[in-house]
Amino acid sequence: MGDEFITLARVLKTQGRRGEVAVEVHTDVPDRFVAGMRVFALDEADKRRELEVEDLWPHKSHLVLKFQGVDSISDAETLLRCELQVPLHERAELEPGWTFTSDLTGCTVYDDDREIGRIEGIEFGAGEAPLLIVQGKQKTPYEIPYAEAYLVKVDLAGKQIRMRLPEGMLEINAALTEEEKREQKGSGWRRE
Repeated sequence: MGDEFITLARVLKTQGRRGEVAVEVHTDVPDRFVAGMRVFALDEADKRRELEVEDLWPHKSHLVLKFQGVDSISDAETLLRCELQVPLHERAELEPGWTFTSDLTGCTVYDDDREIGRIEGIEFGAGEAPLLIVQGKQKTPYEIPYAEAYLVKVDLAGKQIRMRLPEGMLEINAALTEEEKREQKGSGWRRE
């Protein structure tokens, strides 16, 4: 567990002339970033570098961070596309009944007693609830909203998520059968 980290944000661009960067925040924990905190920048080559937050402020829909020792645009450019992480044991405390979405990856999803598949990832921004990307035996993964209305039981220790999904939800993004493909071809429209 000593080498496990959790991503709190991703560096999008440089912001200003003194080494500041604009980041996309990946945490819902209020005030998670504070001056003086230590983070680790993970670059695309999987190299980690320790940084200390010197200052921070909101800007439009992002957060601007200034790190100690990062004092120019060229210094800041070395952080582009880096994930800003903290060790797993330093993540925020949650209220009872809440779950970190990162803990869901790798869990098996069940619809009542029927196994759907394993959570491969999570997407945000498609609606109020994050979408679980669940890979089963089908080619195309399912996209299932992680909504309280569908949850029956979350067992993180057992790596299982039990849900009761509305009828037809899994068919929404299922691959078309050969018959459905033929039907779609025959019911097209034409411009004059």
